[in-house]
Amino acid sequence: MSVMSEIKRDYIEGLIANGKRADGRSLTDVREIKVVTDVIESADGSARVKLGNTEVIAGVKIIPGTPFPDTPNIGVLTTGAELIPMAHPTFESGPPGEDAIELARVVDRGIRESGMVDVEALCITPGEEVWMCFVDIYALDYDGNLFDAANLAAVCALKSATIPGEQYGKGENKPLPITCTPISITEVKVGNDLIVDPNFDEEQISSARLTVTTDDIGNFRAMQKGGCGSITLDELSLCLDRAVEKGAEIRKIIG
Repeated sequence: MSVMSEIKRDYIEGLIANGKRADGRSLTDVREIKVVTDVIESADGSARVKLGNTEVIAGVKIIPGTPFPDTPNIGVLTTGAELIPMAHPTFESGPPGEDAIELARVVDRGIRESGMVDVEALCITPGEEVWMCFVDIYALDYDGNLFDAANLAAVCALKSATIPGEQYGKGENKPLPITCTPISITEVKVGNDLIVDPNFDEEQISSARLTVTTDDIGNFRAMQKGGCGSITLDELSLCLDRAVEKGAEIRKIIG
């Protein structure tokens, strides 16, 4: 690590220890959120999200298909993510790596466990045909906290999605059946402090990460810890409280 890197680390850690951050935010502030939907003409739903300087795009494709044998009356929902090289120098081309797989799983779990999409309503013919909903997430610019940016992009894309019944001779087009808006809030631990929505530099010096997803009424639907550091029970309680509070704030922003 270079001398300049050590100086920068000490500077960021010193600010956080005093309740401040290099970009002027408090420890609990989320960066500015910008959302544009219907940005991919060929998709059945799409959204482009900027969380500070982190930018993610998500597309939804819905096609008829065969249900899984153990869930013959339930539609299919799958989520994938790709970290393309143009988004950051550390991202490489090729098959999805561990980071991309974890990102997709965390976003998918929040959507699935919250019951955001009424998958039972995606059944066309019981045991024979259902709607299959594919969510693809692409990181366009990475400046920290891909988890929450990807969650927002996927959620907004799904909320904008239309089931293309006319295209496949399956009746009229209709909105994807949405029941709630799951929002994830990610915090990282720097020194002895937990900070909301870390940027890239803050992520790099953090020891632990926790992503908590809540539904519209503040129920906890998913949780994922990362990093080798520990989080105490008191810190966990703080993260959970913040996830509820910030989740409610973000729902008002994205509508």
